[in-house]
Amino acid sequence: MPDSPRARLSGAVGRARASALLVPVVLLGLAAGCGGSSGPVTLTVLASSSLTEVFGEMSAAYRQTHPDVRVRPEFGGSAEMAERLAERDPGDVLATADTASLDQADRYLDGHRRAICGNSLTIAVGPGNPRRIQGLGDLERPGLRVVAGASSVPIGRYTRQAFAKAGVTVRTSAEEISSRAVLDEIRVGDADAGVVYITDLRSAGVAVSSVPIPATQNVTATYSAAAVKDGPHRQDADDFVSWLVTPEAQRLFNKYGFTTPVGPQ
Repeated sequence: MPDSPRARLSGAVGRARASALLVPVVLLGLAAGCGGSSGPVTLTVLASSSLTEVFGEMSAAYRQTHPDVRVRPEFGGSAEMAERLAERDPGDVLATADTASLDQADRYLDGHRRAICGNSLTIAVGPGNPRRIQGLGDLERPGLRVVAGASSVPIGRYTRQAFAKAGVTVRTSAEEISSRAVLDEIRVGDADAGVVYITDLRSAGVAVSSVPIPATQNVTATYSAAAVKDGPHRQDADDFVSWLVTPEAQRLFNKYGFTTPVGPQ
């Protein structure tokens, strides 16, 4: 029996409703297939271990004004972090404790570098300074176990500059890959003294004591950052590096004992 006009109309309306429901589903599928937003961007920041505490707070501060960007720092020695840029998935930003480490990784970075903060040096000793060390000259003393950064890493290069300014020749009992590693040797009693960043000494609390290095013998460490050239989030990485020199970021650096960099940024 042929369909009635009422039945044909009802079927047409049903098909129209089905098509209307199908359109949004298809559009959503196309958007997902074309790389639509899948949530906040995660920036991997390879950073010097001496930035551990301040970058922990900066990650939260940056999210306040950039809610779609999550900053995930990974810490280690500056040279170690620079070497990671040769890997398949290197990250988005490199932040090191000196410009030489950035130079070593230059081919992986974009040309827009930023000097983000400064630091200085101090002599770390055991609690209460049991060996009665008064300055860099005492580090020449026979029998003293002195640990220093290796000459291939920033803290080692800065330490040797300070030794040269003081006119001392220091025989070291061990060399480490970072200021934090030098500090650990003193903290566990495997060394009597070592030169570290002032900011790292602050992080150790009462586990170590400090002997100041006078300004005439001290060295200013300049920390620098740059976006990774072939990183997955290039524009977001550039934005974060630029943010590191803003007044908001500099207040956080100062809070943790870093100084504002001198000169163009």
